[in-house]
Amino acid sequence: MTTKYEQIPSSLFVKNRKKFAEKLLPKSLAVFNSNDIYPISADSTMPFQQHRDIFYLSGVDQEESILVIFPDAYLEENREILFLRETNDHIAVWEGEKLSKDQAYEVSGIKTVYWLSDFDKIFKSLMYEAENVYLNKNEHYRSAVETELREDRFIKKVQAEFPMHNYKRSNPILQRLRSIKEPEELALIQNACNITEKGIRRLLSFVKPGVWEYEIEAELIHEFVRNRSKGFAYTPIIASGNNANVLHYIANNMQCKEGDLILLDVGAEYANYSSDLTRTIPVSGKYSERQKEIYNSVLRCKVEAEDRLVAGNNWHRFHKEMGEVYTSELLQLGLIDKADVQNEDPKWPAYKKYMMHGTSHHMGLDTHDYGILTDDFVENMVFTNEPGFYIPAEGFGVRIEDDYVIQSSGKPFNLMANIPITVEEIEDVMNS
Repeated sequence: MTTKYEQIPSSLFVKNRKKFAEKLLPKSLAVFNSNDIYPISADSTMPFQQHRDIFYLSGVDQEESILVIFPDAYLEENREILFLRETNDHIAVWEGEKLSKDQAYEVSGIKTVYWLSDFDKIFKSLMYEAENVYLNKNEHYRSAVETELREDRFIKKVQAEFPMHNYKRSNPILQRLRSIKEPEELALIQNACNITEKGIRRLLSFVKPGVWEYEIEAELIHEFVRNRSKGFAYTPIIASGNNANVLHYIANNMQCKEGDLILLDVGAEYANYSSDLTRTIPVSGKYSERQKEIYNSVLRCKVEAEDRLVAGNNWHRFHKEMGEVYTSELLQLGLIDKADVQNEDPKWPAYKKYMMHGTSHHMGLDTHDYGILTDDFVENMVFTNEPGFYIPAEGFGVRIEDDYVIQSSGKPFNLMANIPITVEEIEDVMNS
């Protein structure tokens, strides 16, 4: 089966499974299901997106797949098993090629591969051997899922059929494992960032007064897809003028006017890995003095944040420290005064009038990736760094964002260091 991206070495998934298996209690079996293909209406469906957990552990990027990990299984061939939808000539003609058993081994490094029709029989025999069963629910701090997933249906079914087993949660293990990236993963994220750079450079020479936000979106998707990306890692925000003050503005349907700024929060995916970038650029290729003043203030905040995205810090402490940085910058800009700070509500400090979101989140297979926020930052975690000031009264907002890898000591490594960021760099590229 061919994917758009270059095949990832199966050694990555072998490593990931080993790390996961080491965290299980003795006599434990863990099960992971692919995502559903979601219907739209009539016979149309959404494009398939693989469940990131089964992808992380197997590299299998197709629907109706099940992974079973059972490190203490009596028979060695039962310690890792993939169940796949059986492929045939009819499926190949109508839907395209699906993984064969040999290809599944190449992708995942898992030797034991069965068709899905054998699942119930084989799973039942494994359950008689297992005492603990690790099931997988999304426990991300931002998750708000209303849809019943394939995983949810499986959990109901297995608990009804085997009520006497001891049930455990896989997700806390995966939250920790997935938050620390392997070198191969960092290379995939770097590639996603490099594709994003190509898109940004393309649109910097494209943007001029009168262009529409959706035309900018079209330039980006063109550049992303021709570089083997499936497209945007998340819904793009292309927000000119006052639209920038709507944090999740995704309509992208306004015309860009001379003198305005455009806030672009866009990133390409590559091989299911995300990138996440924000730049705020002038429609006419030149910032006004006031726009430049705010922009440079936000850029200083981003540099200050770099000093704090270091091993040993943690997410909560980092955000508290950044609040002090914002307060100091906003005082200098005259947007808040000392009285505002003295009288502030500790739950909603004065700076939050102009900067109301977090500065940073884990990033990886998901744009808002797994990670336990109370854990210390450690080497090879990947974080965004995205300060912003939003000033509706002045008709613009500025956010600047790059993606960083935590190092064992010292400053983080910027995966987006090659993308124009200063006022001068952006103006130069736009006017060249």
